[in-house]
Amino acid sequence: MEPDFITYQRFNDIALANNLADILQRHNITYIIEEESLTFNPTFVLNNELANEYAVKIKSADFEQVNQLLVEEETTNIDEVEADYYLFKFTNDELIDLITKADEWSAFDYLLAQKILTERGITINDKYLAELKEKRIEDLKEPETPQTTWIIVGYMAAFLGGILGIFIGWHLLSSKKTLPNGEKVYDYNDHDRKHGRNIFYLSIIIFAIAIVLKVFVDYNY
Repeated sequence: MEPDFITYQRFNDIALANNLADILQRHNITYIIEEESLTFNPTFVLNNELANEYAVKIKSADFEQVNQLLVEEETTNIDEVEADYYLFKFTNDELIDLITKADEWSAFDYLLAQKILTERGITINDKYLAELKEKRIEDLKEPETPQTTWIIVGYMAAFLGGILGIFIGWHLLSSKKTLPNGEKVYDYNDHDRKHGRNIFYLSIIIFAIAIVLKVFVDYNY
């Protein structure tokens, strides 16, 4: 896999991944589909939930074009929507929230929300959409809330010589998220990432010492 391919969307159904792939292929967008098992996240140590997903990956430079392609693909469909479609029950504020967080919704819902708001007399123009998109990107760039609990667990695991400390430290240090425009930013703030680095290297050192001591004791025994 080329290093500049990053996940655009994940699906738990290969058919949905293939539908997106068909659109990309028609428009000569280079892509790959990969089956992924759950990547490490400390929270999953507790619930042990594993799942396979199908990731459609494209180049970060193509994100904006693909976003627009998906919107264009749905343009003709919004006029055929059933009258009882659930978005018609949304309030204006809920619809505005939907178009603000377009990355959490389908292109169809994004377009239909705009159409409903327009029919209700609310002006939705390109400038307004661009402002919402810019604000959304800035909001998503904000790091996650401080990971105090996992930092404490990480240090405890490190001093106990467990491999868990290595994984927690690496996750806090390196975990990133992909923004709707293809940009990648770190999940956690500098403070948490610094602790993640400390936990990672401390865990490796203590784990290595524990291995050496065990070999030494076994050898002398």
